[in-house]
Amino acid sequence: MDLIVARNRTDLVKARGQGSVALVPTMGALHEGHRSLIREARTRADQVVVSIFVNPLQFSPNEDFSRYPRTFDADLEACRDEGVDVVFAPTADDMYPPDRQVSVQSGEMGTIVEGAVRPGHFDGVLTVVLKLFNLVQPDVAIFGQKDAQQLAMIRRMVADLDLPIDIVGAPTVREPDGLALSSRNRYLSADERQVALALSTALRAGAAESVPSKIRAAALSVLEAAAPRLALDYLVLVDPATFTEVYELFQGEAVLAVAAKVGTTRLIDNVVLTLRPA
Repeated sequence: MDLIVARNRTDLVKARGQGSVALVPTMGALHEGHRSLIREARTRADQVVVSIFVNPLQFSPNEDFSRYPRTFDADLEACRDEGVDVVFAPTADDMYPPDRQVSVQSGEMGTIVEGAVRPGHFDGVLTVVLKLFNLVQPDVAIFGQKDAQQLAMIRRMVADLDLPIDIVGAPTVREPDGLALSSRNRYLSADERQVALALSTALRAGAAESVPSKIRAAALSVLEAAAPRLALDYLVLVDPATFTEVYELFQGEAVLAVAAKVGTTRLIDNVVLTLRPA
């Protein structure tokens, strides 16, 4: 069956097949990282739906909403290549009526780390994700680990609102040189791309240590060496479920996360670590 492009709830109802549904929410500009999410979705459900929607609610006025890459025709070809059943591509008017009043509030976790740098960002993320869940009615949804706090926030929302959806986090896909794949990488000049490698290099340096203070120090040393061409927003070692900083004797899974701007391009990355007694 050929790929179906749905624009609204009516289209989605018509397109829904028999069996389980996996949703891969995206903002388009699909790359190999998105393709890996689609392939993961294919293993988990009978029908795969990919949403393509650049969500205005998660951009602040000084961010890159207007220049965010929009490559819809190429995205459709990528979805065809990966055997996607339905692409859901609503307009902003479809998603947000002019008299809209109700939104999702992300709570305290939405105000720390990435949320502290981008106030209101996670309110916008959770609002659009909840709307996508209500429209598509998936059994499972796939998100990338690269957006680790987003993944944690969506899991929190699903738990708090009793949504019957399995949330799957898929590993970050990287370029051969270690740079995490991102739709924003295309903004980087050749020189800026070399500077941006400091993010993944810092994460590897931190991952080579085993004590929180040494993990942070090793990663920070790499990032400081890349300044001033790399402007650091944050480097944190946090609990993956709450995104609160871990203490020195912490044991278990932790996320070492970084965000920085290279030129005019803001990038994020992280690595999952398992901390054990020294």
